[in-house]
Amino acid sequence: MDTEEAATAADTPSADGSRWFYGCSITVIALFALFALFALFALGAHAVTEFEKSLDGDGQMEQPGRSGSAYEPLGPGATARYEDGLRVSVSRPEAHDDGTYSLTVTYENGSDEELALDRASYSTPLAVRAGEASDEDHFAGYDVEWLNHARSTAALAPPLAEDDERTVPIHLKPSRKGIPVTVEVTPSNANSRETAHFQLTLD
Repeated sequence: MDTEEAATAADTPSADGSRWFYGCSITVIALFALFALFALFALGAHAVTEFEKSLDGDGQMEQPGRSGSAYEPLGPGATARYEDGLRVSVSRPEAHDDGTYSLTVTYENGSDEELALDRASYSTPLAVRAGEASDEDHFAGYDVEWLNHARSTAALAPPLAEDDERTVPIHLKPSRKGIPVTVEVTPSNANSRETAHFQLTLD
């Protein structure tokens, strides 16, 4: 009797060890399966996103926050981000003693090709007008004069090389202080590109 009890007692640690080993093995396998499922889900989500981009085209803007459309214009200092890697920023306007204002539009070419900035398919590549971005009739009861239009246009003429950037100066004279102005940027694209709207106030 004592021998049987001793044998049973000797077998118990071995049985407990086997159960512990199998339990750990199942846990490791389950964790590995969960990790594999998560990785597949992430890859699937990335593939769907890339597919959507291919349908939209490289000329679409993609950014958090405001879309940059006429009804959700970007503000001064903001950046419009295009799917092909182009970035366009408009600085805050700087007031001068003579009642004029200066600002800049900066293009950063993060795409994988040279870009022509001055040939938009359906609209002017760079425009400045009085009024808010959503003003469809473009008549606000006040006006703004673009004093260096020729110089700004000339700055857009040379193609922008890959990984290069260019700053275009803009010098404005509003009919009165404190008016809103809209800067519309439509860089060229092989097909078409969304217009980025920036709304500023000439304080």
